[in-house]
Amino acid sequence: MIRINENYLKLQASYLFSDIAKQVEIFQTQNPEQQIIKLGIGDVTRALPPACVTAFHKAVDEMADDSTFRGYGPEQGYDFLREIIACKDFQDRGAKISADEIFISDGAKCDNGNIQEIFATDIKIAIPDPVYPVYLDTNVMAGRTGEYINGRYKGVVYLDSLKENGFIPELPLEPVDLIYLCFPNNPTGAMITKEQLKAWVDYARANKAIILYDAAYVSFIRDDSLPQSIYEIEGAKEVAIEFRSFSKTAGFTGTRCAYTVVPKNCRAYLANGHSHSLHSLWNRRHTTKFNGVSYPVQRAAEAVYSEAGQTQIKELSDYYLTNAKLIREKFSALGFYCIGGDNSPYIWVAGHGDSWEFFDLLLKKTGVVCTPGAGFGKCGEGYIRFSAFNSYENVKIAMERVSNSLTGQEA
Repeated sequence: MIRINENYLKLQASYLFSDIAKQVEIFQTQNPEQQIIKLGIGDVTRALPPACVTAFHKAVDEMADDSTFRGYGPEQGYDFLREIIACKDFQDRGAKISADEIFISDGAKCDNGNIQEIFATDIKIAIPDPVYPVYLDTNVMAGRTGEYINGRYKGVVYLDSLKENGFIPELPLEPVDLIYLCFPNNPTGAMITKEQLKAWVDYARANKAIILYDAAYVSFIRDDSLPQSIYEIEGAKEVAIEFRSFSKTAGFTGTRCAYTVVPKNCRAYLANGHSHSLHSLWNRRHTTKFNGVSYPVQRAAEAVYSEAGQTQIKELSDYYLTNAKLIREKFSALGFYCIGGDNSPYIWVAGHGDSWEFFDLLLKKTGVVCTPGAGFGKCGEGYIRFSAFNSYENVKIAMERVSNSLTGQEA
């Protein structure tokens, strides 16, 4: 008799975005004439930057010639990409990250989900609420939590992100081992300051904890006083692993390329108290379970850092931020409290009571899809998340429908 991993049975019945997709499909079937405008899932809608496309084509041509063909590449990524990332994303901002501390992968979601494998199953984890579901669900699958009761898993230290604290969670009141942070934040759109981030780094150093820092939306930061990497904070290399992605930066959601930074002096501990390199553990895991990102994709990612590429990705993020500004302005004008949309592609809106009911109201009255805040955690109840990833024309139509439908219905 073969047994299953019973931790999977603790999970909620289905993934949040699958539930949304099913409800939208049902509504569309019942209302085939209605144009659905999706501002829920954070998937990009604009084409790859021309610089990336040119590099992609050139690399594919190389693969068509025996003399330039490439087979298996290094699992950690080609040096040409790792070196330019280290220089442009970190060293140019004063963060001393070397190329060999960077691991190229096929997505930040994958890395965020897989990184927990190198840690013990009996550690104490701290996770923000509301939160991107992958952080929590992968720890449930691994057996680090108890049962799901009244909207939360036993054994998890939840970090409440509330209007009262600007959606920047406060430090845990008890020692924890592994801390998940995401800034610019998904789902709230909030952004942390250097001073606030330093407090987290200091806490991790004092408690011998590790911070998993998801910076997938860094390209949307427009305030240069805000940290673009946790490694801009002194001491962070000892206690932090950072995740980055080309998905939102350069429209690679369907192309798949990201990277994770694991500094060589970032260490965790054995049961006997001796420290061990997380860099070597992640490298072992990476080389065992991953065969690398394709050569053409990595050449396309490299082109992001060219002069033309930098101009083009700035234009892309500016475009989506224009959408975000419109969404925030429209909801604010209707009397709703909003956050995000300035240094983030997400807008967090205080809605009408039950977030799933508000989702349903908007879908049925306006044909506009958002994401119910309750799907991100207990503290997300009463909020809805809007994504700026659509065409400006569609966003404008969506906001006109919402404004016409909700005029006078203040939060």
